[in-house]
Amino acid sequence: EPRDTGIAIRLGFRQIKGFREEDAIRLISMRGNGYRDVPSVWQRSGLRPAVLQRLARADVFNSVGLGRRDAMWAVVGLGEQPPPLFSDVMMEDETNESSPIKLPVMPLGVEVVEDYDMLRLTLKCHPLELLKSQLSEVVSASRLLSLKSGTRHSVAGLVLCRQRPSSAKGVCFLTLEDETGIANIIVWPEKYGFFRRQILSARLMKVSGKIQSDGNVIHVIADEIEDLSVMLDELGSEGQKSVESKSICGVNKGIPKSNGSSNISALRSVPSFPTRG
Repeated sequence: EPRDTGIAIRLGFRQIKGFREEDAIRLISMRGNGYRDVPSVWQRSGLRPAVLQRLARADVFNSVGLGRRDAMWAVVGLGEQPPPLFSDVMMEDETNESSPIKLPVMPLGVEVVEDYDMLRLTLKCHPLELLKSQLSEVVSASRLLSLKSGTRHSVAGLVLCRQRPSSAKGVCFLTLEDETGIANIIVWPEKYGFFRRQILSARLMKVSGKIQSDGNVIHVIADEIEDLSVMLDELGSEGQKSVESKSICGVNKGIPKSNGSSNISALRSVPSFPTRG
């Protein structure tokens, strides 16, 4: 749909993992002139707190100024649904808390992990952008076209696709994605046997080998493969240093599902949200 900055794609509630169509229809039908906070969504839509928690984890309440953690806190504090006669009064009391709790900022890495887990994509930051400082020896996918054929380099990225068709006589094809694009990898049969475990289990992979180019078709012929999946687990850790997204990340596309791709499970990590005791 048209926007001041160009054309935008409306993703819709169907993108949220586990969010039922009937709940989405009710949420929309009761929206009126818009919801102002979590209690108003709860009172007017009648959605269960468990459903609101799913919306909070999907960062839906960011549109009313609440981040994931603050929205989860608001949902946990809802309590029991009041009788209809007193709903407006209790909703006003809930909105006018005298001393709101100041929760710590969620690290950007955890935000990205939660996006992939709940939405299967992120608009905040590609995971590889956050891991750049730890991957200084690799070249970005966008640079492969400018590299001389036959030279040896390393690339790294999320594993999008693994293919080993019967017609290829044991050759394996991999597709990796970093924040700049994709890299196509060829693994000869003898290398596949040696690195089979890494090829089949890695969610984040580093591949070293010679560049093979034929016009605009670029491949990396793998001679070393390293499983870097542990870096994704660390990315979703609450102990990671918080980074301002505007200073490091631009707008990024999500990672599409593809055959053999670890996709969402590659980034899954459930952060510790606050609870009210």
